Amino acid sequence: MEKFVEQALLYDFYGELLTKRQQQVYEAVVLDDCSLSEVAEELDISRQGVYDMIRRCNKSLEEYENKLHLVEKFVHIREKVHQIHCLTEKYGAKDIAAISNEILEEL
Repeated sequence: MEKFVEQALLYDFYGELLTKRQQQVYEAVVLDDCSLSEVAEELDISRQGVYDMIRRCNKSLEEYENKLHLVEKFVHIREKVHQIHCLTEKYGAKDIAAISNEILEEL
């Protein structure tokens, strides 16, 4: 999985477990693609402090995933529903295709 996608998924599932400050820094650097220097200047902390916080956040998010496996389960379910959707389109089961399409949109 691409690193950015993996980080975004981990944050989507476990971001609320980080402190508000960690969320603010993580969102700015990882999701909004701001530079470490920009975030450091905006929050009046050192560039090294921003870098260290991102590393700690990544480590925390990965530890949560290693314990709970929510992202892994999500990706697996999404793949299976996509397979169901493809099969139903192939065999003309429009009702099942519609339901699987709804599930994919919700995921």
